[in-house]
Parts: sequence; C-alpha cells; structure tokens
Amino acid sequence: MSTATFVLAASSSEVLNVIAAFAGGLFIAGALVWAVLFGMRVQDRELPRPLSKEQPHLPETGPIREMREMREPDELPVTADEEERLMPYQLHHSGSRRGKDQHRKRWLPGSSGGFGSGGLGHV
Repeated sequence: MSTATFVLAASSSEVLNVIAAFAGGLFIAGALVWAVLFGMRVQDRELPRPLSKEQPHLPETGPIREMREMREPDELPVTADEEERLMPYQLHHSGSRRGKDQHRKRWLPGSSGGFGSGGLGHV
C-alpha cells in the first residue's frame, strides 16, 4: 500500500466517526468518575449513621395495637334560613363520636357490591 492510501483511509468519515465515538465515550466515563467522586465527598460531609443503641426501641409494654371502632357521622347543623350559608366554624369534625353499635356492617346477600361491580343490585 502506498502512503496515499493511508492518507485517504485516515481522512475518511468512518475513521472520524470512530474517533468521535471514542472521544465521546472518554467524556462520559470521565463524567461518571467525577460524579462518583463528588458523591463520595458529599457523603463524607453527612452525619454518621446512628448506632444500634441509638435506634428507637419498642416500649416495655410491647407493640402498640391498632384499635378499630365504628364512628357515627356528625350531621350538619340545620340553618334557620335556607339561603344562609354555613361558615367553617359552624361545622364539626366528621365522625367525631363513637358509635353505639360496634358491629361491622357486612355485605348482605342480594345487594350489590360497589358501583358498577356487575351485581344484581337490591332485589
């Protein structure tokens, strides 16, 4: 091969594409190395993790259990005039009283499930 062939091969677009891809790969690898080193520096500045004796522990009485109860709805107060608006200070928290009947309501045969569930509905 002559020198002219090497000059043509070196100046062809394929070689330039390979060089550009290699340079791009070096740039990305350098950026990743920089990001890892930066992350390590930030992590070194953070407070150390708490020791096992500093972790929260269960109370001596044992784990706290969930309490379930049925709540009664709090009805809206009736206004004297129908056109009168209720103000927020006139309303109470919803379901703020413990219900007298503590039995959970169950599904009744012959009644539908949720809206659009395909059940027959109330018969």
